Amino acid sequence: MYGNLLKTGKMMKELLCPAGNFEKMKAAILYGADAVYLASDMFGMRAAADNFTLEELEKATKYAHSHGVKLYVTVNTMPHTNEYNRLKKYLLEYDRIGVDALIISDLGVFMLAKETIPNMEIHISTQASVVSADTANAWHKMGAKRVVLARELSLEEINEIRRNTPKSLELECFIHGSMCISYSGRCLLSNYYTGRDANRGACAQPCRWNYKNAQPLAFAEEKRLDDELNIEEYKEGSFVMSSKDMCMIEHIEDLMESGIDSFKIEGRMKSAYYTAICANTYKMAMNEYLKNPAEYKYNPLWLRELESVSHREYATGFYYDNPMDNPQVVTQNGYLREKAYLCVATEKSEGEWTYFTQRNKIKEGDVCEIITPGEVGKRFVATDLCLPNGEKIDSAPHPSMEFKMKVPYAVKAGDIVRSSEN
Repeated sequence: MYGNLLKTGKMMKELLCPAGNFEKMKAAILYGADAVYLASDMFGMRAAADNFTLEELEKATKYAHSHGVKLYVTVNTMPHTNEYNRLKKYLLEYDRIGVDALIISDLGVFMLAKETIPNMEIHISTQASVVSADTANAWHKMGAKRVVLARELSLEEINEIRRNTPKSLELECFIHGSMCISYSGRCLLSNYYTGRDANRGACAQPCRWNYKNAQPLAFAEEKRLDDELNIEEYKEGSFVMSSKDMCMIEHIEDLMESGIDSFKIEGRMKSAYYTAICANTYKMAMNEYLKNPAEYKYNPLWLRELESVSHREYATGFYYDNPMDNPQVVTQNGYLREKAYLCVATEKSEGEWTYFTQRNKIKEGDVCEIITPGEVGKRFVATDLCLPNGEKIDSAPHPSMEFKMKVPYAVKAGDIVRSSEN
C-alpha cells in the first residue's frame, strides 16, 4: 500500500496536499504528503494552474508511486453534453496511467466513470456539497470510496456523519487554505462579470476584487463603476465576499480524534514554497500527536511557519462557527505576503559547503532560515557565497542560478532557504 499514513487507535489519517505542477508535487512529497491531488489539462476546477498533460501525468504518477505516495486526479468540473466524448478518452487514459483515484462532483461524470473504468476508485468532490450522512451513504451505495465533505460543516456535524456512515466510506475534509464565499464553491459571480464559468475551472475570483462607493449605499467593482450593487459600506471598507483562509494547526488534537480520514490542504495555484511549508508543518503536528496523544502539546512555532506563506487572515473555517453567525469574511483586503523563497539545496552538504539553485535574490549578510523536512526554520546568516567553480560572489541575483555557500547545519537535497526577520 502506498503512503506513510499516520495511524491512531482506530483509523489512519492521510495528509493530502496540492500539486499544481511537477515542482509543487515534488515539494509536497519531500515535506510529508501521504497523497497529492492535481489536474490534467482538462476537466479540473483550477484551469489557471499549470496542470499536467497526459504525458506529464504519467511521469507524475510514477514519481509519486516510487515515493510511496498516492495520486488523485480532479475531474470535478460540470461538463456540457458536447464534452463527454473527450471526457471518456481522458478517463481511459487515467486508468491506463494508473492514478489512484478520481475526484468527481457531477453525477453524469460519475456514471460515465463507473461505466468506462469500473475498477477506478472515485472520491466525491466538495463541489457536490455533501452535508449529511444520507447523501454520503447514497454516493457510497453507487460506488464512491470517499466523500470530500462540504466546508460549511462543523466538526460536530462531521463526527455525526462519521457515526452514521460505514467505515468502508472514507471522509475527507479541508483543514487549510482558501475558502469561498459561495456554498462549497458553487458560484456564478465570475460568469456574471467576465463570462468565465466558475464551475468549469475558469473562476476569475471577483470576490477578491476591489469595490468602491458608486453612490450612497451602493458600490461597484473599480473597473465596472456603472454596474452598481446596493450595500452599506463600513469605515473598514467593503470586503463582503472575500473569505478568510482556513488554518487548523492549533486544533490538531481535535482533528486527529475526529472521524476524518484525510486532511486536505488547499492551494494548487500557490507556490512550491507554500506547498512545502504547509505539508511540513501539518505533518510535524500530526507526528507529534502520535508520539503520545495523552501528552500532546501544541507548538506555537507551527503557526509561525504557516504565517510565513502567502495567505489572507486566518480563521478555523466553520469547524467551530456557524456560517449564518460568522461568514468568516476578511477585514482587510489582499494577501499577507510570504517570506521570500531564496533558494533550494540541490545536493547534500559537501564538507562545509552546500550547493543551491536560486529562486529569489540572495546576498552576502542576508538573515535567512533553512527549512528541512520535520523541522521548523533555523536561522543563519548567508556568508561565503561562491560560484560552483569556487569564485566568490556578493550575491546570487539571477533566476535558477547555481551557487554554493556555507550553512551551519546539516543540509539535505530539497531543503529550502527563506528570508527571515532581522
